[in-house]
This record gives sequence, C-alpha cells and structure tokens, in this order.
Amino acid sequence: MVYHRGLFTLPTGPHQGFARSNTDISHQATRRSIRQPRAWLTADHDSLDWPARTNRNLHRYHAMKRQITQTVAAFTFCLPLIFGVCGYAQQAIPATSPTYTTEQAIAYRTSADPSISTMCVLDIHYPRGIENFPTVVWFHGGGLTSGKRHIPEQLSEQGIAVVAVEYRLSPKVKVVDCIDDAAAAVAWTFANIKDYGGSPNKIFVSGHSAGGYLTSMLGLDKRWLKKHDIDCDDIAGLIPFSGQTITHFTVRKERGIDRKQPILDDMAPLFHVRDDAPPLLLITGDRELELLGRYEENAYLWRMMKVAGHEQTTLHELDGYNHGQMAVPAHPLLLRFVKKQSKNGND
Repeated sequence: MVYHRGLFTLPTGPHQGFARSNTDISHQATRRSIRQPRAWLTADHDSLDWPARTNRNLHRYHAMKRQITQTVAAFTFCLPLIFGVCGYAQQAIPATSPTYTTEQAIAYRTSADPSISTMCVLDIHYPRGIENFPTVVWFHGGGLTSGKRHIPEQLSEQGIAVVAVEYRLSPKVKVVDCIDDAAAAVAWTFANIKDYGGSPNKIFVSGHSAGGYLTSMLGLDKRWLKKHDIDCDDIAGLIPFSGQTITHFTVRKERGIDRKQPILDDMAPLFHVRDDAPPLLLITGDRELELLGRYEENAYLWRMMKVAGHEQTTLHELDGYNHGQMAVPAHPLLLRFVKKQSKNGND
C-alpha cells in the first residue's frame, strides 16, 4: 500500500517513516531517501527488485532529458526566424494612421457688416490620408449671449472632421440672426467639405446648451436651411447636448417674458416635430442637476417625436452630471452615433 503526497509516491511497510508527518520521519527512512533518491519514485517498494527498477527509471529519465533538450534546441533555433518574419512583415506593411490639420478663422459669410466679418467664422479640424470621412458641425453654448468657438478635445483626432462655428450673439443681434448664422455655417460645410476629403452625405450637427438649441432648430424647422438651398433632411444626424426644446429663454427675454415662464411657439424645436426628420440623439445631464427642467424638455421632445412616427429618436440621461459637466461624457455617445449612422449612409 502506498500514500501519495504531491508528485511523489510514499511507501508504507518497511519504510513507515514516509507515511508520517515531516516531524515523525525515521532516521532510517531519511537515510534511504538520500542514498537512493529515485528508488522511491517506483510504484511498489515492497518488491525486492530495487536495482532493476532503478535502472529502468534512470533510462526513462535520460531519454526524457534528451527529448526535452532536442525540443528546446529546435525552438531556440526557430525564434530568430519567427521574429525576423514578423519584423519583415511590419516593415513591408507599415501601419497607416491619418494626420490631422486645423484651419482657423474661415469666413462662412461675407458682408460689409463688421459684426458678420468678425463673428461669422469657423475652424475646421480634419484628417488627411482618408477619404469620405464624417463631419460634425459643432456649436458652442452660452445662452446665445456668450461663448466662443472651440473644437472639443474628445472629438479631436477621432477619424472625423469637426467644424467649430462662431456666430453672432444677443443682445447685439436677435436670436433669429443667431439661427441664420448657424444655418449659413452648415450650408458652407455642405458646399465645401468634399474639398477637404469629407463626405457631404455624412454631415452631423451638434452642440452644447445653446448650441444644442441651434442644432434642433436647424434639423427640425426646415425654413432655416432652405434659405441657403439646403434640405435639412440631408443632415446625417442631430446630436443636441442639453438643448432647450421649448422657446429659448433668450427669445423670451427679447419679448419681456421671464426665463422661468415656459412658452412654446415656432421658435421652439418641439413645435416642429415630424416623422421624416434626420436621426436624433438627445443627451442631457441628470434630471435632478440639470438647468431649468432641461431633461424634462428633452424627454417631452423624445416622446412627441415617437408619437409623430419618428423611430430614430433616442434619449440619454447622464446620471450624476449637471448641465455644465455633461458634455465631456456625452462625446463618446456622439462618436458612437456618428459611426453607426455613417455605416448606414451612402458616400
């Protein structure tokens, strides 16, 4: 009978010490294990054929050693060939990644009016080395009274072009002028993006806060882009970040109405719900942290678009983020949406 402990076969009988704990191993058993270290690897130590079994074990041991040595030698010989082939492949097929260029202060409207020549400009950040890439026209926030164009860091060098738009601001102009400037910038993008390598079939419009309001107005109310001979339904997708969907509070201010008094008329995106609008991705911050019921406004727009028969309307609420914070975590949702809709479109 034998006991097994780990990889070794521990005998009983004449060598009882092997079956006991380490503190109870007899001196005789210990001496035998030292004198004949491989003998107690055999299956049966009650047998008297110790030398013969030991010789057979030694023969097997040396045969296995030779086999392992040959295998290691062959593998060692092949390693330089393997890595050499990989290195050659990397040199023969270099990884290609686009480089990016940013052109700044491009006029999208021309006029003798100094406010137009100063404010109606845009920056374009775009990739080189790829063709027919998507483009996001980005409108900054600021309540239509402040703010400046910028290219969001999270959208930079993402395989897309970003057109960052500056527009005139209230109270120097009316809100209708802000929307008209935004429409002119989108029209400029449709007319020129192909010259930069982009696809006019993959133009998306987005913006945060006031920029989200401009996005929704341009994509739902057809009259603004129609003035520039553009059908707003040619926009590949709309992604407003926490934009107002009722009449903007700056419009209400122009009319002497308190910003906390909601109204809904033709200056509200909600007024223009329809089933044939471009795909619409609505994103807001946490309803408990957002500005002036902004989540509920967007939830109502989402519901009414569904009621109107527009199936491609989606709403995301970013828990834990307030109105100002929500833009950064919203950008990955924008990029995913752009990627998905670009696959569905045509070049």
